[in-house]
Amino acid sequence: MLSKSTELILSLAFTVFFQLSLFVTPILADETEASEQVESEKEERPILTLDDVLGGEQWHAAGGLSPDWLPDGTYTTLESSELHDRGRDIVRHDPATGDANTMVRAADLIPAGGSSPIGIDSFSFSDDLSKVLIYTNTKRVWRSNTRGDYWLLDRSSRELRQLGGDDAAPASLMFAELSPDGRKVAYVRERNLYLQDTNTFEISAITTDGSDTVVNGTFDWVYEEEFRLRKGFRWSPNSQWIAYWRIDDAGVPTYPLVNMTDGLYPEVRTYHYPKTGQTNPVCQVWMASVNNATTPYQLPIPGDARDHYIPSIDWSPLIDGAASPHLIISQLNREQNTLKFFNLPEPGAVVYPVMEDVDDAWIDLDYAYEWLQDGRFLWFSDRSGWKRVYVATTAGLDLTPVTPDGMDVIEMVTVIPAAEGESSPLLYFSAAPDEPTRSYLYSVRIDGSDLKRVTPEGETYSGTNRYNISPDGSRAVHSFSSYNHPPLTQWVKLPSHEVIEVIEDNAALTESMAKLEQLPVEAFRVKIDEGVELDGWCMKPTDFDPSKKYPVLFHVYGEPAGQSVVDRWSGGMWNRYLAQEGYILMSIDNRGTPAPRGREWRKCVHGQIGILASADQAAAVKALLAERPYLDPERIGIWGVSGGGSMSLNAIFRYPDLYKMAMAVSFISNQRYYDTIYQERYMGRPENNPEGYIDGSPITYAHQLKGDLLLVYGTGDDNTHYQNCEALVDELVAYNKHFSLMAYPNRTHSMGEGRNTRRHYQETLTRFLMEKMPPNK
Repeated sequence: MLSKSTELILSLAFTVFFQLSLFVTPILADETEASEQVESEKEERPILTLDDVLGGEQWHAAGGLSPDWLPDGTYTTLESSELHDRGRDIVRHDPATGDANTMVRAADLIPAGGSSPIGIDSFSFSDDLSKVLIYTNTKRVWRSNTRGDYWLLDRSSRELRQLGGDDAAPASLMFAELSPDGRKVAYVRERNLYLQDTNTFEISAITTDGSDTVVNGTFDWVYEEEFRLRKGFRWSPNSQWIAYWRIDDAGVPTYPLVNMTDGLYPEVRTYHYPKTGQTNPVCQVWMASVNNATTPYQLPIPGDARDHYIPSIDWSPLIDGAASPHLIISQLNREQNTLKFFNLPEPGAVVYPVMEDVDDAWIDLDYAYEWLQDGRFLWFSDRSGWKRVYVATTAGLDLTPVTPDGMDVIEMVTVIPAAEGESSPLLYFSAAPDEPTRSYLYSVRIDGSDLKRVTPEGETYSGTNRYNISPDGSRAVHSFSSYNHPPLTQWVKLPSHEVIEVIEDNAALTESMAKLEQLPVEAFRVKIDEGVELDGWCMKPTDFDPSKKYPVLFHVYGEPAGQSVVDRWSGGMWNRYLAQEGYILMSIDNRGTPAPRGREWRKCVHGQIGILASADQAAAVKALLAERPYLDPERIGIWGVSGGGSMSLNAIFRYPDLYKMAMAVSFISNQRYYDTIYQERYMGRPENNPEGYIDGSPITYAHQLKGDLLLVYGTGDDNTHYQNCEALVDELVAYNKHFSLMAYPNRTHSMGEGRNTRRHYQETLTRFLMEKMPPNK
């Protein structure tokens, strides 16, 4: 069977030939040969298949360099060993000279009595580089491989020892970290925190009460998922103290995950999961002295430990002349609209409040402390209406803004200490004041002076720019990509941005993409109300004809946790496959997504998740239908995963005459079913906003379904539970609404486990789309 493009070419060729023959126009031999050559080239145009979507190495972007910097400005990489075919070396590079030397050979990592070197998942050096800690044999815990084995290599003696002692089961250690002086290593094993001496290898248990409910030095499910916290202890810079989190889940309701396929009878695994309005875990901060590790003590932080969160604890640098560093603790109330900072000036002292930040909606926590050498620190606040960087002090003096008003900072990249003769340290940060789908590098002095854009102007850099900057700020690995430009990675000098060397240009991928002859991705804005314009992108079919009408599939996320409209390379091979088949693909970011467009843009959805966002999406679709006559109003579809799945349901339920088809994956159907930290952050407590929880939940409007609906879920999803799917199914059945359902046994939120899952999942979406909303014939 011929492709649609080939059929069109042959049809046009026949028409031309027929018309010319009426005039008996001679066709020269060379013209015939040229025509045949063009036709042959058209035939050779690559046709994407689902195999390309799922695999197809020629369509994958190669990664660039991500250096692990050492304090002296050199960096390390893992490289295949020339002396051992089953091992890797740790190699040190000097970017200034290009010199490279092997710091750790694969042969050094062969255990006594073994024949092969241990694998390296990650590694870290002591501050003096005399010891290296190797992480291997890793196992997954919830989202990441955070449990495994740790080995310590002494680079001088070449002694290699496994940590944990004889009692440690394989792959049972977590987050091992050397003390700054290299004399001790701390790690978590089976929910307890341990110290091990790096010379004698003697082990001391800091805690012994770890249990099914008590977690020391790491976190329970909800803290890990919603605060992105994993390693739950912090070494003091003088190596004398460890501060750590202690989580107690006693009283937190448990949720069962049922495995129906791996045995004669179902297996049930439970874990603590606080749904909205339910009891939270107790969160405390404890301290342990290295010299007396067995008698840790709790820091008396004011406030109810169940109804407050501790999202960060951080030591200040050890300032010259100071006896001890400060410990700064941040505390967030359960409503997450008041963030307080507490200071512990020295171990054994009294914890006292330093400052607080308050917001009518919620406090964003997508920041990390950036300490200055004088003990001050940088942090984010949007108290002015824009996300700005401020200087704070451990003494609680007034905050001083660093970045200007009217500009949202996307990320603090790094701080470069002031050189001799410079007024203050230099902050590098990313922002895009007038282009909220993009990202550029800026610099500013900590005193607020000398603001500059570092990324050059021009189309070459119009997109997303990322930087990994050397400790002295003299050079960086710069990565650039856009909707239509695969990733480019290069060394650049700073602050001039002069290109030193191209590391990876993805030329082969660029060539492969060019052969597809697909139209460029279009960035656009659509006006939905006076003063409200939404950003979007559009991908059109290769043989796009504006006089025809095309089916449209919208991809949506739409919640405060992420943007879907960002001008960067995503590959998007499924989108390109669908465009090849005759679909128009679009995505729109509604208000409430974390675009750098000011506080009001981001936080106007407070208390109305699912309500304002779905209204914005529907208004955008209506405006686009009016602006673009080639969009077929009878073939408008929408799909998404997680929050995007919920948004897809809200779209087709709330606007049943607009959306004809929806595919919802791993969704929340009832906002009461999600966890406290995420849902209460944006909706408040259920008892304070009962109407909002009802009105924002897709299940409330399920009775209005008219179009075609596909539900896809993993029954082992520990994040958005299968309960959401069954509750929605029950509601749809009650109203005699027909739909399709694909449940994947024991698959989690990522839908990546099990044989053939990704292929079946991708084919399920594709088949449903093409059956219910077919492209042009």
